[in-house]
Amino acid sequence: MIPADRYDEIDVARGIAILMMIVFHTLFDLAFLGVYPVNISTGFWRWFAVATASLFLLIAGISLTISHARALERSGAAITPPVQIAIKYLRRGSGIFCWGLLVTLATWLYLGDQLVIFGILHLIGVSIMLAPLFFRFRKKNILVGAVWITIGIALVYSAISGPVFLLGLGIHPASFSSVDYTPLFPWFGIILIGMGLGEHLYPDGKRAFTVPHIRSMVSGTIALLGRHSLLIYLVHQPAILLVLQVVAGVPVFSW
Repeated sequence: MIPADRYDEIDVARGIAILMMIVFHTLFDLAFLGVYPVNISTGFWRWFAVATASLFLLIAGISLTISHARALERSGAAITPPVQIAIKYLRRGSGIFCWGLLVTLATWLYLGDQLVIFGILHLIGVSIMLAPLFFRFRKKNILVGAVWITIGIALVYSAISGPVFLLGLGIHPASFSSVDYTPLFPWFGIILIGMGLGEHLYPDGKRAFTVPHIRSMVSGTIALLGRHSLLIYLVHQPAILLVLQVVAGVPVFSW
């Protein structure tokens, strides 16, 4: 049964992002394992990966706005989030971050030096923990996010290097390399923009526009993927690799 407080359009959008992620990671695995020579580092597929991550983070920001509005409504707070709400986001974010640490462990065992130290789950976890500091800006988070992204892009092009403990901020050793690196600068800016858009599209957690009530097997399946995005994120790579081993005979796993 679908919870009554969920919005179909958000689940569908997140489901589309999941499908995009599966497509890109399948191509990545094909290239990484030498099965098919597809270039995913530049051109269309590179921008496809950026669009996929951006869609995930934009939806995460919108969802944060909705959940915050509903938390305020339940607590009876009018302006400043009470301590218990801030603790809620600290707990939720730390939980997501811990799943990111599991990805770190798995990629360390499988990839070695290319392991994921600060990937998209780490980013989302930290972003959720930081969100209470930015809820007060409401619609202005669109501008705050744009400035944040600009600073992040400047960091990328300036090629500033630094110690490994600054990885989360977008500063890293010159020799650093990872299959998934999504630092706070510039990527948290997209979540902030999502939070600002959420204030426009879902003020007080309520949809401010109408959506045609169209249900189909396709949209329902995509929405189902969106409702279980974390689980799918955690299992999709092993599933892809298993399929490649069974179908293409690629020696991915050692049994």
